[in-house]
Amino acid sequence: MLGNDSSQDDHFSIIVIGASAGGVETLTQLVKLLPRELDAAVLVVLHFPSYGTSVLPSILSRAGTLPAKHPEDGEALRSGHIYVAPPDYHLVVEPGRVRLSHGPRENGHRPAIDPLFRSAAMAYQRRVIGVILTGMLDDGTAGLAMVKQKGGIAIAQDPEEALFNGMPTSAIANVAIDYVLPIAEIASVLVKRSNHQTFNRAIDNKRDPDVEIIQQDKALAEQGKPQKEPSIFTCPDCGGVMWELNHDGILRYRCHVGHVYSTDSLAAEQSDAVEGALWTAIRSLEERASLARRLAHQAQMNDRTLSAKQFIEKANDAAKHAQLIRQIIAVDQIVIAFEPDALELIASPQTTKSSKIDE
Repeated sequence: MLGNDSSQDDHFSIIVIGASAGGVETLTQLVKLLPRELDAAVLVVLHFPSYGTSVLPSILSRAGTLPAKHPEDGEALRSGHIYVAPPDYHLVVEPGRVRLSHGPRENGHRPAIDPLFRSAAMAYQRRVIGVILTGMLDDGTAGLAMVKQKGGIAIAQDPEEALFNGMPTSAIANVAIDYVLPIAEIASVLVKRSNHQTFNRAIDNKRDPDVEIIQQDKALAEQGKPQKEPSIFTCPDCGGVMWELNHDGILRYRCHVGHVYSTDSLAAEQSDAVEGALWTAIRSLEERASLARRLAHQAQMNDRTLSAKQFIEKANDAAKHAQLIRQIIAVDQIVIAFEPDALELIASPQTTKSSKIDE
């Protein structure tokens, strides 16, 4: 067991690994190369839909010699074991054990990589080895920076090898990485740096410094005292104000309930929100056009030719606006998920009959 009360645990390492897109294949390759006698506990976060069922532990157990599992909340850490974050739960490290947290999403994910890395760094400091593998955007960069800040080792997969190079590229650009390596060499470094070394003993778990900052600002505001100004951005998850955090040159945003976004993740969420708003506008315009067509048809049936003409003009205007927004989405290179409905303009009714003034 890994704990801060045992005299024989000083050489154990804590290996934390984060992956996203392309992660199953990459993690499988890495686990194949780890020996049964690995003197470390391995904790893994792979971005996964909260509503899905993960079979990653079974895949990793079959791939290598180390047993992998979704841990129970409060389960003791053991060297030579792999602990995989289950869907919809953050995997968090405390001295000697793991915890499962249903806390706020970070960078739009639960599980997210940063909470694992941060908690491991705070609990085990120099005993932590952080590894960022394939994935898009930049989840894990801030957590890996804390691993380095606490004296741990930072490793990134070679972006040239990664199936998706966003995460390792971000880590390399923002953290003083110790090793940038392909998977085969990462495994060798993990074995070398984990086994037969002496590390600082685990320290008492501390609160997340970001949480401390936000709570202090809230307390000052409630007392009517000056506090750090919130950012101009609102949280994509809850709509609350967000505070700007800048540690080690890594800019992030966090709301008071705990949702955290890196700049890349926030930009991606805003892009999704804009796309969603545009599709909502298209839907509203198309519904408006459909209703106007129906009213035009009803007016024609009642010989209200002038009203029918006005309704058709409204339908055509709505159709033009909807088509314009579709063109804006296409220009922004956003994938259109479905074919547009027929939006051809409607000819005004022929006034072969004598016009009738609407009452």
